[in-house]
Amino acid sequence: MPKPRLVIKGATAEEIRQMLRKDEKYKIGVRLYAIYQIANGAASRDLEQIYNVSFKSVCNWVHQFNEKGIEGLKDKPRFGRTPRLNAEQLSQLKETILNEDPQNYNYNTSTWTGPLIIDLVKNKFGVEYKKAQIYNILKSIGLTYQKSKGIYPEADENKRQEFNEALKKTAKSNQQSGDII
Repeated sequence: MPKPRLVIKGATAEEIRQMLRKDEKYKIGVRLYAIYQIANGAASRDLEQIYNVSFKSVCNWVHQFNEKGIEGLKDKPRFGRTPRLNAEQLSQLKETILNEDPQNYNYNTSTWTGPLIIDLVKNKFGVEYKKAQIYNILKSIGLTYQKSKGIYPEADENKRQEFNEALKKTAKSNQQSGDII
């Protein structure tokens, strides 16, 4: 009778892989263990399957370790476009969105929206963003975009239901008479 296999609960293999890639210390540990296995005679082609990386990656780890030691196993810094808003400006933006009303900035609403935030950033910091990018910035400062549901506390629920019924009746009579709505 075969022994039961262990099962991982609460995380998929891909989620675990992402966890390993996320933390620099884990990445270095995994790479160092691969180096250790090669030092003990393991074939680099076998390690490519075990670590789910290319043969070239395993070779690069070995060469970098031979040249620079453990420092060679660290990822090189990646450079991208410098942010147009610095950390202090992002902090100010977050504080403004969380603690101030758009009406304080002469907007005719009491809810912050993407276009309003784009305009605020342009006026306050002199930086222009597109709508998609402003939502990425909100995410980076720990805020999320939320859609409203269009519920009005002063609305009369009975009148709303009457209106919806009348609308349905109108649509039905138009369909029967062949009118296009």
